[in-house]
Amino acid sequence: MSTHTPEGVDHVDHVDQVEQVEQANEADPVDRTSQLEEEGEIAADYLEELLDIADLDGDIDIDVQHGRAAVEIVADEAGSLEHLVGADGEVLDALQDLTRLAVQARTGERSRLMLDVAGYRARRRAELTTLAEEAIATVRSTGTEVELEPLNAFERKVVHDVVAAAGLVSDSRGEEPQRYVVVQPAP
Repeated sequence: MSTHTPEGVDHVDHVDQVEQVEQANEADPVDRTSQLEEEGEIAADYLEELLDIADLDGDIDIDVQHGRAAVEIVADEAGSLEHLVGADGEVLDALQDLTRLAVQARTGERSRLMLDVAGYRARRRAELTTLAEEAIATVRSTGTEVELEPLNAFERKVVHDVVAAAGLVSDSRGEEPQRYVVVQPAP
């Protein structure tokens, strides 16, 4: 079980990640931003090659958000990239893992890059925020915990962040792929 405190730190699942981010943040912020931009460029090169091989049209947007490289594949034609998202974002998750591996192969460092395709993650984040807010309202009105449906790691992180910002507590329970979030009253 991993517990998320109102400060949003997962003390079991992400201790190593938190330490890595803290160490990186202690370094010169300009150097860190430059490193994340480089990750984005490497990811963009990899994804452009993939799009060419698959004969798909798409543009690559690169940014740095929340201390991570953020890369999005966008297209002019609505729905033209939906097969890169797949059912429930499964293809997108796999593509993100492959892209992270490509970045790691070039830099020698583990990447925490976030990949989005055609705004899927942004739309899903909005849906999950609403879901979390509904669970928060239920917990506050009943004083009992609320269990959500199984979610992937990205989705659980979004929910944990919304719950923590509301001053409540959440934790993840279960085993993948049935891992889910439980929203609890504040202690």
